[in-house]
Amino acid sequence: MKLSNLLLIVVFMGGAQLAAAQRVAILAPDRSEESIRYAEHLSTALHGKLKVLDNDLSRAAYNSATVENAFNLTTDEAKRIGAAIGCDAFILVRAVDQPRVALGRGNYFESYAAVFVVSSRTGRLIASHLLSREHAELPQAAKLLTGSVGTLSDTIAVSLRGQEMGAKEPPPIEEVPESGSPLARNFRPPAPYRRIKPEYTSKAAFYEISATVEALVDLGADGKIMRIEISRWAGFGLDESVEAAIREMNWRPAERNGKFLPMRFLLRYNFKKIDKDQPAQ
Repeated sequence: MKLSNLLLIVVFMGGAQLAAAQRVAILAPDRSEESIRYAEHLSTALHGKLKVLDNDLSRAAYNSATVENAFNLTTDEAKRIGAAIGCDAFILVRAVDQPRVALGRGNYFESYAAVFVVSSRTGRLIASHLLSREHAELPQAAKLLTGSVGTLSDTIAVSLRGQEMGAKEPPPIEEVPESGSPLARNFRPPAPYRRIKPEYTSKAAFYEISATVEALVDLGADGKIMRIEISRWAGFGLDESVEAAIREMNWRPAERNGKFLPMRFLLRYNFKKIDKDQPAQ
C-alpha cells in the first residue's frame, strides 16, 4: 500500500474517532407526537456516528435549565442547557404534520422538521436544517419525512466533526457604557448613517416564525465592522439576514471627548409575520 493512501486512511479514521467522541443530546422541546417520533428516528440514525446520550436523562436536564423558547436561544441560555445536560452539543427537533392548500393544486399535507444543532461550549448555532415532505395523504408525507433522517444524520455528524475546535474568544474591547456612568460622560455611541431593516425571509414567513435576533458588533475606530457574533439566533435565514443588513450599513464610530474609539455594542431585531388581512393598529 502506498504511503499516501495509508496517511489518508489514518486521517479519515482520526476524523471518525473525533466525531464519535462528541457527546450529543437530542431534544424535542415541544413534546409533540411528531417531534418525539422524528427525534427518536434521528437518535437511532446517529448512533455509531456520535455518542448519543439517553433521551430521558437529557430531557430532564434540559427542563432544569428553564428557557422560554428553545428555538430562539441566546448563547448564554444555550451554554446553560449544554452544561446542565453535560454534552458537547445538543440537537433541537420540532416536527409538524399539517394540511396545506395551494392555488391550482388543492389540498395536500406537509410534514416538516426544523432541526437545530447547537454548541454547548459557545452556545452558537452550528447548523440549522429544515426538511419538508409533501403528499396527498398524511401518512405518506410523514413516512417520507422519516426517510430523511439517514442523510440528515450524516450531515450532522460532519458538522460536529471537530466543531469549532479553532473558535477563539473575541478580543477584549470596550462596550457601550451605561447611561449616567463616568464612562458615559462626553460619550457618543456608534450609529449607522442610514438604517437598513433586515429582511423577514420568505422561509420564516411561510412557517410564521416570530423570533428575536441579537447581534454583538465590534466596530473599529475607523467605522469598519471588525466582527459580528449572533448572540441570539433564530434560524430560517433570519440570522444571516441580520448580519447582511448590519454589514450593508455605513457606521459612525463611537466617540469620547472628540476621539474615535473601537466599541462593542448589541443590536436587537424583532421578527413577526404581519397578517395582511388584519386592520392596521
